[in-house]
Amino acid sequence: MELKLARTELDAKPKKIKLEKIEEILQNEGQKIFYFDKENSHKDLVNLVEHFEELGYSVYLREIKYTLDENDYIYEVHIL
Repeated sequence: MELKLARTELDAKPKKIKLEKIEEILQNEGQKIFYFDKENSHKDLVNLVEHFEELGYSVYLREIKYTLDENDYIYEVHIL
């Protein structure tokens, strides 16, 4: 599975990260907070949460709005 990381600039294209890379980062660091772009489907993010919960991690997913516009949001995933 490949997910899009949150953009660092509004007009930039989101960078992509594979599930295997996320697993590698967690093995090295133990825990991590990832920010994902709104272009990811909610279903993919739920699958991500379920995948890491099956591996024994605690995973928290939430939507963060950064303006008053309903379409301006990113996903925060905290994996412990």
